[in-house]
Amino acid sequence: MAGIAVPHEANERLADGPLRRKPTINDVASMAGVSFGTVSRVLNDAPDVSAATRQRVLQVIKEIGYRRNRAATALVTSRSTSIGILSDGSPRFGPVGTLMALENVARTKGYATTVISVEQPYEESVQAALDTLDDTGVGGIIVIAPVVDMAAAVWNASCRVPVEMIAAGASSTPNVFTYSENQELGARLATQHLIDLGHTDIAHFAGSMDWFDGRVRKRGWEAALRDAGLEPGLCPEGDWSPRWAYETALQLVREGKIPQAIFAASDHTALGLIRAFAENGVRVPDDVSVVGFDDIEGSDYFLPPLTTVRQDFTALAHMSMEVLLGAMEGREVDRTPIAPTLVVRNSAVQAKSRSSKKTKKQ
Repeated sequence: MAGIAVPHEANERLADGPLRRKPTINDVASMAGVSFGTVSRVLNDAPDVSAATRQRVLQVIKEIGYRRNRAATALVTSRSTSIGILSDGSPRFGPVGTLMALENVARTKGYATTVISVEQPYEESVQAALDTLDDTGVGGIIVIAPVVDMAAAVWNASCRVPVEMIAAGASSTPNVFTYSENQELGARLATQHLIDLGHTDIAHFAGSMDWFDGRVRKRGWEAALRDAGLEPGLCPEGDWSPRWAYETALQLVREGKIPQAIFAASDHTALGLIRAFAENGVRVPDDVSVVGFDDIEGSDYFLPPLTTVRQDFTALAHMSMEVLLGAMEGREVDRTPIAPTLVVRNSAVQAKSRSSKKTKKQ
């Protein structure tokens, strides 16, 4: 190993190639010429190790393929090195993106994850899942709870380890603390963008009101309009799907009730309504401006490229992990929801004069 002074006994063990057994922390210490405690401090990212020593230890770890024994670490430190993640198993963009980001972030922080999905009736499945995770020795649990009924079951359940719930706009309780992205702010940003373009007749193709996301996005749309002196108008509520949005938009075309602008509760919703309009000669954005929510992969290749609100799942996962680790370690952590961002593309333009559509308060 170039650049590392390997002790004689380590050279003997490596004479025939890599270690034939699973390398241990003692092997790392011996080969790097440092103590067991120094390797431990490097693994735990302690500050009292010189840069040169840290680099030497990390290089040995990489060379011999050492991996920390999580069970042994937990026994020595009396701290669990795993967390539980509870999900409703939804295939929708938000829950899946959150789950994937949480698993990745937990791994980078040195924590294993155990994931359990639950289903209706939540009153039974949630408590059973929490008990199972608790029994596996997790240090804390993060619940991805997009659905209101699932959250209610979590609030009513009991657990011996800290429980954090990711649920947009939901309140914390003595037993369950919450964290989320500020999706209401995201809805305000989307709606305000349309207002700033001069639109006064702004509809909302809403998501399911069984979901926290659907509720807070609708609330943000309403608040932005009222702050601008505009009365909220058309607001069909659906299931987030392109098919529902497509069929609902077709009905608006048949009835001649196309608004100046639409804030769609998701990019998939926007996709469905844009297709319905395109098939019937209604041009986006010339005849109706559209803004989505999520910034799904490919939204910049919609026709036209979609203006939308971007959710940062990696940032959400990092902050959620920090909040949970703070609870596990008994320290305070800032729980301010992270802010989404508006991504402006080409699906919304300056409003044309359409006096018959004005709904502004006199």
